[in-house]
Amino acid sequence: MSAKDSMAKEYFADNARFADLCNNILYGGREVILPENLKERDTTEVLTALGLDKKTIAVQKLRDIFKNASIKYTGKSYVVLVGGENQSDIHYSIPVKNMFYDVMAYGNQVKETAKKHRKEKDTATSDEFLSGFTKEDKLIPVITITVYLGTKEWDGPRKLSDMFGDVDEELLPFIPDYRINLLAPREITDFTGFRTSIRQLFEVLQNAYDKEKMQEVLQNDKKFSNVDRETVEAINLFAGTDIDIDEKEEVIDMCKAWEEQKNEGRELGREEGREEGRIRQAKVTALKLQKKGHSIEDIAECVDFDEETVKKWLVS
Repeated sequence: MSAKDSMAKEYFADNARFADLCNNILYGGREVILPENLKERDTTEVLTALGLDKKTIAVQKLRDIFKNASIKYTGKSYVVLVGGENQSDIHYSIPVKNMFYDVMAYGNQVKETAKKHRKEKDTATSDEFLSGFTKEDKLIPVITITVYLGTKEWDGPRKLSDMFGDVDEELLPFIPDYRINLLAPREITDFTGFRTSIRQLFEVLQNAYDKEKMQEVLQNDKKFSNVDRETVEAINLFAGTDIDIDEKEEVIDMCKAWEEQKNEGRELGREEGREEGRIRQAKVTALKLQKKGHSIEDIAECVDFDEETVKKWLVS
């Protein structure tokens, strides 16, 4: 597992952040799913099937995040299973990947229900016995959220049909489609619905390609003056920034750190500029001295550079 995969999995596994993510994708930012109502589930999905040789084949996949969500909303209670798939790069077959996870989750529910019926021997008809599922049994809905943590525009497919070539339009009603639930930072138009520091992560990812916009975001959002350490580490990794993190600090003032980094960059630029000017002038002097017949050793001593460097200048 790459550093980005590990970081994303650990970062969004936090219940407060995951609830915030779910509420923005599923409920438009309304605080419906609460952190305390999320419970970890096994991220391993196993699906068994019969191969062509009639032998059982077991397929195992590991989700990034998988949680049981108990929701109390509009006077009713619901239970859903919510999975999270983190993508630091664009995945051009993500509908198939996510669909496979969801099918495996539903398949496991049917398998567990059938196991329960076999143990209790409570199926009423041969149809129910063969199905392992009764007319009264119900599945828990499965929702998979894809979080894109890149800085580019998402140009990958958003549904299974986006991956098809030409298809007879008359056949389309008979072909099941599958849509992904995508959160792409460059597409977020309103950050006010976020209640945790994932807001700061997504704001930086949205503007990472433009330093002027990044500066504007950091100056206009006071929340950047109080960002938790894990979020700053995630910003550095996914946005490619290099915000200095004091090992002793758990909360970082990103506005101050960014300004200090920018000032250091200006000073470094000035130093680099001065050095480039010194080299340029040394090359001109070296060429003049060569025309006057001076030796490489004398020229090197005069311009204060080593002989090998001077030789390269004169040859080129």
